[in-house]
Amino acid sequence: MRITVTSVFVDDQEKALRFYTDVLGFVKKNDVPVGEYRWLTVVGPGEPDGVELLLEPSAHPAVPPYKEALVADGIPATSFGVDDVQAEYDRLTALGVTFTQPPTPMGPVTTAVFDDTCGNLIQIAQV
Repeated sequence: MRITVTSVFVDDQEKALRFYTDVLGFVKKNDVPVGEYRWLTVVGPGEPDGVELLLEPSAHPAVPPYKEALVADGIPATSFGVDDVQAEYDRLTALGVTFTQPPTPMGPVTTAVFDDTCGNLIQIAQV
């Protein structure tokens, strides 16, 4: 068994696609119309067959309160691995990304948390 797709709920799929590709550097893999929404996935650069991140619409009534509660408590919706948290923090800050937690050592891991502009907090982590 392996993870092939995971998702993050987004308020606006097109806005999310721009942020996750143009700012974060992911690459669009699938963009399939599914009624009102799209099966819209991105993958890591250089990983065309890697785990896909589904930019899932926040349309279900349970999603907005769930996302709001996570953000209110400062809990990231997901975490992405990076080689150098400080360098990624500097790069993203220069692109206008808002961080809620700067690079912070936590034992053997250094993390930082940013707002993805789509209703989520996202953590980056360096082991």
